[in-house]
Amino acid sequence: MPGMVAFGRRWGIASDDLVFPAAFEIFLRALWWLGTLILFTYHKGHFDCRGGAVLHAYLVGLLVVLMLIILCLCAIVFISAQGTITNPGPRRSMPALVYLRAVLYLPELVWACMGAVWVSDSGGGCDPATVAAVISAVAASWVILLFTAVGVVIVFDPMGSSGRQPEVAEPLGVRDLESSEGSQFLSTARSVAVKVWECRLRLLCCCLPQDEGHRAAFASISRLLGDFFSDTDLVPSDIAAGLALLHQEQDKVELSRDPDGVLSHSPSSPIEQDLEAELEEAAHCMTFAAAAYGWPLYVYSNLFSAPCKLSGDCCRSRAGDYDIVGGDHLGCHFASILQSTGLQYRDFIHVSFHNQIYEIPFFVALDHQREAVVVAVRGTLSLKDVLTDLSAECEQLPVEGVSGACYAHKGMCQAAAYIYRKLVNDGVLNQAFAIAPEYKLVITGHSLGAGTASVLAILLRSSFPALRCYAFSPPGGLLSKALADYSKGFVVSVVLGKDLVPRLSIPNMEDLKKRILKMVSNCNKPKYRILLQGCWYELFGGDPDDFPTEMDNRREETLRQPLLGEESLIIRHSSSYQSLASDDSPAHAPVHFPLFLPGRVLHITEDGPSRRSCFSQVRYRAEWSTEMAFRSILISPRMLSDHMPDIVLGALNSLTRDRPFPLCPPGSRRNGTG
Repeated sequence: MPGMVAFGRRWGIASDDLVFPAAFEIFLRALWWLGTLILFTYHKGHFDCRGGAVLHAYLVGLLVVLMLIILCLCAIVFISAQGTITNPGPRRSMPALVYLRAVLYLPELVWACMGAVWVSDSGGGCDPATVAAVISAVAASWVILLFTAVGVVIVFDPMGSSGRQPEVAEPLGVRDLESSEGSQFLSTARSVAVKVWECRLRLLCCCLPQDEGHRAAFASISRLLGDFFSDTDLVPSDIAAGLALLHQEQDKVELSRDPDGVLSHSPSSPIEQDLEAELEEAAHCMTFAAAAYGWPLYVYSNLFSAPCKLSGDCCRSRAGDYDIVGGDHLGCHFASILQSTGLQYRDFIHVSFHNQIYEIPFFVALDHQREAVVVAVRGTLSLKDVLTDLSAECEQLPVEGVSGACYAHKGMCQAAAYIYRKLVNDGVLNQAFAIAPEYKLVITGHSLGAGTASVLAILLRSSFPALRCYAFSPPGGLLSKALADYSKGFVVSVVLGKDLVPRLSIPNMEDLKKRILKMVSNCNKPKYRILLQGCWYELFGGDPDDFPTEMDNRREETLRQPLLGEESLIIRHSSSYQSLASDDSPAHAPVHFPLFLPGRVLHITEDGPSRRSCFSQVRYRAEWSTEMAFRSILISPRMLSDHMPDIVLGALNSLTRDRPFPLCPPGSRRNGTG
């Protein structure tokens, strides 16, 4: 931090990011130089073959060029390791070293061409081992040049143009923003950021049709991403260092808490009976939510048996037995759903594998075991689903009888409306209840499917007052507080461990950004040490106290004050950003409305130490929690794995299979510990 300025533009890499790549190149160049020296010494400088003089000049020149490059790289490593993330002063000479390193590519290119010419013209009369060594050196030169070009493309920042920018001697503050010049600059910077993100999305989704719906989705997502990333001067490695520091800080806070005190209660208490019944029902519904993913999840969960089980049903035409809307030409998706749920062909009322932005697959089936009509909605499995996830703006969702602001996640509102039209307007539910009129309606899904299922349940609640919805790992930024409270009567959200997605919302991401800024500003360690220690901690654990994350000898009261380093990371003060010391300030109202998890929240956590052996048996515990316990993102190696549908299903099966299992009534544990 900040992005290094070289060749008249800002790059997506900081001056303290070159320690590891330069050290790795030093290792390769040293081996190369040593091999060249051995070859030159072996021949004692005399090459008795055609073109020997050229070869002699090539090797001598190569030794000199390699030594100059190694010396330059050593200087880069030394300078890049100086200072801290927010104190780039000791690294002010880095651009000059980068220019020097770039100049040294010219003689390396010339010598690579010289070696290639010698091999093609004069290499035939020399020792084969010598020719092979020269060919290897030439190939190594071209490979390094190629990787350098790729690296330049990766760190190229489209928004780092050499156009006139505000003075960087002082961070931009309120006075800068009040000036017309500063406002014009920030407006231009934001519009450029939105255009860059839109171009990136178009490139990433080049295989999708560029119709009006897709263009609107791209524009909406680009505004969201441009606004979130454009107000800080952080490079990716700064974020990685901040996450490593924040993980250790969170672990220190968790270890400093008193051990959880589980309140004594009777095994037959109403609270435990309710929790046990919900766990049984949730484990059963999770089977349908996982089955909605089709053959990819089924094969992943059954690597050895799935191919044999699916081979007989794939490619078999059963168009007369069920309604396929599209997307399953070989029948493998439906065959895996049959295997996962154990239902028969005749039990399915409607199966849709149609997939577009805001239109996600789902199926409707009769569950005779629980006497229910089950609507299972698929989670994220395609690029189109990702675009639906990222459409995180708020959309009005008025519900009769609900007082207060009613709004929800735009992408999932649109997806729920699509399924609602299919179920109601196309008569799918009427068909199901015509077959089984006494059955209840159950809606379920995982991840994107969970959020869509929750909104769909709200839309169908007036027509089916007895419906139930089980949402597994739903996104945290889903419903307004009024709708979240309203859904507690018929929606149960199941969250496993430190799953990232139920804690993922725009306000939570803004909070995470603030905390990362605070952590990197308060740390006096160079970035390479933070990353090394962070990797060691993630892989092998240890005491987080061994890795200080705050400035030495700073008092806690001092840390609560806004820091100049933190302010220097801010390009512009968006309305969503505020110092941690002013969280309650009315002058800093959040630009995005807060959104919450749907319904009652059933939180499942591992019972035992936070770190365990890969082969040790996992035991889980379950408790009722609240949506407020998920208002901050927890950094953990399991923050992604705890979201996987097979892991969630395994945890639920473990809880319902192992008796007696640990159940905690509300208040028996501190919420939010993950």
